Amino acid sequence: MTTPEPSPFQLLSGAPGSPVLLHVPHSSRAVPQRVRGGIVLDDAALETELDHITDSHTDELAARAAGLCSTAPWCFVNGLSRLVVDPEQFPDDREEMLAAGMGPVYTRTTHGEPLRLPGEDPEPLLGRWFHPYARAITEAVDDRLAATGRAVVIDVHSYPSAALPYELHGTGPRPPVCLGTDGFHTPPELLALAEAAFSGFGGTGRDSPFSGTYVPLKHYGTDPRVGALMIEIRRDLYMTEPGGPAGPGLDALASALAGLVDGLHAL
Repeated sequence: MTTPEPSPFQLLSGAPGSPVLLHVPHSSRAVPQRVRGGIVLDDAALETELDHITDSHTDELAARAAGLCSTAPWCFVNGLSRLVVDPEQFPDDREEMLAAGMGPVYTRTTHGEPLRLPGEDPEPLLGRWFHPYARAITEAVDDRLAATGRAVVIDVHSYPSAALPYELHGTGPRPPVCLGTDGFHTPPELLALAEAAFSGFGGTGRDSPFSGTYVPLKHYGTDPRVGALMIEIRRDLYMTEPGGPAGPGLDALASALAGLVDGLHAL
């Protein structure tokens, strides 16, 4: 019996007048069989890698937050593991994670071990999943711009409490909530709203251990109508690490995220 291939992404409708798009790129563990055949890890090692690399429960976090908002945001959720392709990476040499074997198609694990065979051509994976994803989220942002005159992409992530070997900046601070910013797309009022919304979890930090935020390349660095912020939540706040169940912290974080979204609607 053939297992159906999972949907590569899903756009969940919000209120017509909402400019906010919650982007959840790394919550899935799904690896289609056609991709699994190109991964050199055995099944147990793959499950362990998925425990470490997946932003577990962030899809549920976004969904709960959306349900709490007075005006529902839109949500764009990746249905595939980032081990298939990572839709947030630059598709060229601007991507600094290439140094760790983690460009848009990963070749190394979180611990620096081989993930794929040397010399495997990434183009089939990029063509099948990376580029369609990029087009779809670009269209979602364009739709918010057309409907409301602005778009705000809130990137929903999590990260481990202890640094993993793949992290290029793992020696820096690891605050309960890290806010990733962009000099062009993160206005001061967006950052201030996020700092206030997540102030009750022991403090927020900025751009450490992860920096930047996702903006479709069509708009990146050129369209000031597109605001963006990355929310990186340290996993010990809401789940059993590395890949265990969510705990009661998820509800409090969802409430904080909803508060941020409601604040954005009020701007």
